[in-house]
Amino acid sequence: MYRFVGLFVVKFLGLFNKVKVFDKHNVPTEGGYVVACTHTGWIDILNLGVSIYPKPIHFMAKKQLFDHKLLGWFITKMNSFPVDRDNPGPSAIKVPIKLLKDGEVVGIFPSGTRNAEGSSLKQGAITIAQLSKAPIVPAAYIGPNTPNEVFAREKGYLIYGEPIYITAKGKAGREEFTHLLEEQLVTLQKKLEERIAHDAS
Repeated sequence: MYRFVGLFVVKFLGLFNKVKVFDKHNVPTEGGYVVACTHTGWIDILNLGVSIYPKPIHFMAKKQLFDHKLLGWFITKMNSFPVDRDNPGPSAIKVPIKLLKDGEVVGIFPSGTRNAEGSSLKQGAITIAQLSKAPIVPAAYIGPNTPNEVFAREKGYLIYGEPIYITAKGKAGREEFTHLLEEQLVTLQKKLEERIAHDAS
């Protein structure tokens, strides 16, 4: 079902909002990995999935999204799994770790800024990567984030950074690499802005 729904999304976005992807060579071609991408809306989620289609991304999504009948159906078919961000249980770690060890891709969307939720999600990504021994691939997105912007054919851009391998252990290691991930996301966002400006000149 993922391939069918994913193909529909690919065709739909291809008509109105084909995204330009930079540095895709940084994306591993084998094994499981975590994608940590800046997040400003829900179109960026679709474009991230399209960028590596047909390889599926298993998106970590807050459980409240699954309460909406149509949206819940759609994100379930897109291989999302629910997480209670207020009271995360063992499944918040166990599910993504199993996916990564099975060679799958897990998508996490922390905010690009250093707010409390964004930092918590970044540390969660680091913890999952640390325990699964899978790399984290940082990514940044700039482009449309609403249906109106998509139909207006606004351009979208996505950039991938070099994989981050968690080499430190324990809490101190998680904090060290959480800061590193934050810095990488900020750097990628600026780099993407520069690439867009260069393309426009």
